[in-house]
Amino acid sequence: MTHILAIDQGTTSSRAILFDSDLKITSSAQEEFEQHYPASGWVEHDASDLWSSTAAVCRAAIEKSSIGPDAIKGIGITNQRETVVVWDKQTGQPIHRAIVWQDRRTSEICQQLKSDGYEEQVTAKTGLLLDPYFSGTKLKWILDHVDGSRERARKGEILFGTVDTFLIWKLTGGASHVTDATNASRTLLYDIHKGKWSSTIADMLDIPMEMLPEVKDCAADFGMTRPDLFGREIPILGVAGDQQAAAIGQACFQPGMLKSTYGTGCFALLNTGDTPVRSENRLLTTVAYQFDGKPTYCLEGSIFIAGAVVQWLRDGLKIIREAKETQPLAERADDGQDVILVPAFTGLGAPYWNADCRGAIFGLTRNSGPEEFAKAALESVGYQTRDLLDAMQADWSDGEAQTLRVDGGMSASDWAMQFLSDIIGASVDRPQVLETTAQGVAWLAGWRAGLYPDQAGFAERWRVDRTFKPDMDDTTRERKFDRWQRAVQATMGV
Repeated sequence: MTHILAIDQGTTSSRAILFDSDLKITSSAQEEFEQHYPASGWVEHDASDLWSSTAAVCRAAIEKSSIGPDAIKGIGITNQRETVVVWDKQTGQPIHRAIVWQDRRTSEICQQLKSDGYEEQVTAKTGLLLDPYFSGTKLKWILDHVDGSRERARKGEILFGTVDTFLIWKLTGGASHVTDATNASRTLLYDIHKGKWSSTIADMLDIPMEMLPEVKDCAADFGMTRPDLFGREIPILGVAGDQQAAAIGQACFQPGMLKSTYGTGCFALLNTGDTPVRSENRLLTTVAYQFDGKPTYCLEGSIFIAGAVVQWLRDGLKIIREAKETQPLAERADDGQDVILVPAFTGLGAPYWNADCRGAIFGLTRNSGPEEFAKAALESVGYQTRDLLDAMQADWSDGEAQTLRVDGGMSASDWAMQFLSDIIGASVDRPQVLETTAQGVAWLAGWRAGLYPDQAGFAERWRVDRTFKPDMDDTTRERKFDRWQRAVQATMGV
């Protein structure tokens, strides 16, 4: 057995990638699925689409390769985090569409809980904030709005899971109702200090604990796939939420190491070792990974809109047909214009955490066109990243600039990564392997299976593709960032 199958179930598509014994890609397959927007600020997925697309791409990746299922030693799963699925234990059918991490429908619930004085207690236990982003209030909303569901949950008739849990349940034919510590730490229901579900918070949200999955290490035995799916049973050996999987794939195993992933959103993680650092700047304290029952913690900053701003240029404004057209447009933009785009399409994440504000554009002139919009869109990702890194340095660093490791689709843009380096005033390392999220869980599963080396050995394999160094003078950097900060304040109505 020489291969690992990595499942990467994301916000807009499901992918499967086969990695060989050298952690090189043998084959891959990808399938997009429909997004549902039933109301302003609401985002849903049909959980059946998540499962069917995942099963389809796994089979397609195997068929594309020259190997058969007998060569697959294990499966690793990484997933969009915080998205909530609730399903019938007997039939496997979801009782409601999955409520996606981007969804903001529980803003009023969160505001009421804050007004009632619960946020300090929630943050102390979970490391998170009372925000619609996290799973807990989404799950409460489903139980509040689907007749009889809370009583059924108490009877053990329906189950809750983040996407990893739902996929494992389907892959194992209902034999395993499990998750890992990284996904659990994003639910608003998990005490990251005690390493278990918090009955206090579950009671606060009126969530029956009977419906919660068992929590395991990131590299563990999660169950065996049904033999009819791939022709034989295959063990599931590695699980991590997508952002933690990317940090693992970037070999960020030492305290102080920092990565930022640019997918639909942008997520920066700073490894803080075995100490959970309480943020004074509205960052999140969460589990980076857990091995042998021992969690490693990180500070995380979450940006809701990164790659999605390019999708908006394509699907909303229709000024590009493909994402790759953004960079040449930005290169042709008029440097004399200073257009600022605040992409708060679904509110602002860290360090602002404003669920109610919406996007805005500043500095438009009669000459502003597609080029300036493209430039402003790419720059917005750099500005938001600096917001996160400034907050992280205030919480953790001694003020010295650190090298940032980047990955995700937008990291392929040289223009965007150069601007990122310029605006943060530090080096940016782009690895040779951009599929770091899938590679991270492939390594987890392969390490568990004995196919891949340990952390130190894996870290030695990490290779840089290109290092971007800042080429912007300090005066320009601070002038531009000051304009960004003023635009954000105006967007929030301050």
